[in-house]
Amino acid sequence: MTKEEQPEENTPGTEKGKNILIIVLIILVILSGWRLLNDHREKSQKNEEILILTEENSDLNIRLDSMTFQLDLRIQEIEKLGGNVDSLIRIKEQLIRERQIETNRSASEIAALNERIDGYSGLLKEKDTDIIKLREQNQQLFSENIELKSSKAEVEEEVVKLNIKADELEEKVTVASQLKAENIVVAAVNSRGRERIDEFRNRQLSKLKVSFSIAENKVAPEGLRDVFIQVLTPNDQVIFDIAKGSGTFELDGKEVFYTSRQDFIFNNSQQQLTYYYEKGSDYPSGLYTVRVYAEGAEIGSSTFEVK
Repeated sequence: MTKEEQPEENTPGTEKGKNILIIVLIILVILSGWRLLNDHREKSQKNEEILILTEENSDLNIRLDSMTFQLDLRIQEIEKLGGNVDSLIRIKEQLIRERQIETNRSASEIAALNERIDGYSGLLKEKDTDIIKLREQNQQLFSENIELKSSKAEVEEEVVKLNIKADELEEKVTVASQLKAENIVVAAVNSRGRERIDEFRNRQLSKLKVSFSIAENKVAPEGLRDVFIQVLTPNDQVIFDIAKGSGTFELDGKEVFYTSRQDFIFNNSQQQLTYYYEKGSDYPSGLYTVRVYAEGAEIGSSTFEVK
């Protein structure tokens, strides 16, 4: 190989270009590494901020629960002492709404809410002072009430005694003014109008006749009276027929049947009352009872037997 055919050696310019390319590559690698490191730092910082906010939100929720509980204690105590709790209830409701918020709060929101809770802590101290004052007032009122109750109890005792006497007197007057049915006669009237008393047979019982007189009573006021009779079968069932004048009346707070009724003007003249009842069917054999009622009380009774 001749001198002319040998390859040319690298010139200084070519070597310089290679060096520049290497430097550029090194710079790019450094920049890329720095960017990766910076991204990692930013990501770590954001994760740390999120963790801090999560912890702060959790701590805030605990404070909200605690403050709500403390408010509730004051509300119960003040209500028991008769104080006003409207403002405390409103604050409690606000805190409950805040607690129910599911979204994470920002740092500024957390700070603002913590500041509000700090303010409520001061309010609790004021309410504690109010509770002490209310207790003192209630104790004073309690002492005054004991004195008033003692006096009131004495007055009430006297009133009770007077009422008892009045009730006893009223009861005596009520009993004394109650009408009485005397000389009760139960008769069987046959189809020809003939009457038999005490014992009779179905063929003699075209109609049942009950008659009695109203005893003299100077205490009873004059006026209109309703008088009911019940005819009870041997098994204590009231004989009644709505179509024949039977119905119901009130006795001891209950509605009971009557066989027949009649009203009259009481004038204390020993008036005679007579009732007729036509059953329309045979009477089973046995002992029957007739009861007479007026003004919610039994005023007489009798019996008869059907053979």
